[in-house]
Amino acid sequence: MNQTKKKNPLKRLLSMRGMGQVVTVTIGLIVLLVAFALINPNFWSPTNRTNLLRQIAPILIIGIAQSYVLITGNIDLSIGSVVGMSTMVAATLMSKGIMSPIPALLVTLLCCLLVGVLNGLLVAKFKLPPFIATLGTMTVARGIAQLVNGNYNTDSIMKFYPEAAQTFKNVFYYGKTLGLYNGIWIAIILWIVFNFLLSKTRTGRYIYATGSNIDAARLSGVNVVSTTVIAYVVSAFCSFVVGIITCATVGQGTMDAGNSYEMYAVAASVIGGVSTLGGQGILLGTVVGAAIWGTLQNGLQFAGAPVAIRNIIIGIIVVLSVLMDVVIRTGRRNTKGSD
Repeated sequence: MNQTKKKNPLKRLLSMRGMGQVVTVTIGLIVLLVAFALINPNFWSPTNRTNLLRQIAPILIIGIAQSYVLITGNIDLSIGSVVGMSTMVAATLMSKGIMSPIPALLVTLLCCLLVGVLNGLLVAKFKLPPFIATLGTMTVARGIAQLVNGNYNTDSIMKFYPEAAQTFKNVFYYGKTLGLYNGIWIAIILWIVFNFLLSKTRTGRYIYATGSNIDAARLSGVNVVSTTVIAYVVSAFCSFVVGIITCATVGQGTMDAGNSYEMYAVAASVIGGVSTLGGQGILLGTVVGAAIWGTLQNGLQFAGAPVAIRNIIIGIIVVLSVLMDVVIRTGRRNTKGSD
């Protein structure tokens, strides 16, 4: 009996929900790293390792955003546009001298969270298909990003509050803590917080329950509307953070900030094992998915692959990841049905 309880640690690890997929994609990540290092030794140089981590950080943050929404059985197409809106609103307020960085960040955060609440209500309360609801808010958020500064990129945020703006840039991107750039630390901290929320709290259980079977969740007493709104608010918050990091990186607002980020977010999630059908996936997988995405982008560039080829390869990988998820989940359902 004691022997049964003392299960092999490896088997115990692999039996955890979603861990099998994480192990698989981690092996794939290792293969990619070795392959790109062999193709071009400069890929594994200390400088590029740091650059790679800085590239992966925002992808991980928006991957967390999309993972929360996907686990509820929905999708958020507005992520990239909310990133752009966040960048432009914050930069406009600072570059025009309307507000110093801290109030500007609070106003920007409020705008982004309102988009998250709206997405959640449209999907859960008013029953709009998530694709349509978030496609609409995607267009609205991008329009706001273009409108706030009269359809122009902003001036430098250093213009009116140089010292405060420099501190802002250091805190969100250029500064270092314990040898790591702050942008990387922000991604790590957000992952720890949101992983705890998803895996250790009642809210996290409700999110999985909503995505697994929404009717059963509702009958079990889960407030599906508030749970869905929470998932979309998390998504909007993460998009806000990436927008602020982008603003700190460039030092101004650019209207095309966040373009295609919804694709990056889906890629990081589904490659890491988060199911597009809802109710399945863990944020540890999102870390690996974001790392694979960043490694592919960086490594293919070192390999001399044209941008078009990079896009084709990454697009194929995303489609295959989703296809495998659908096939596996459908096969499991059919097996259960035959039993």
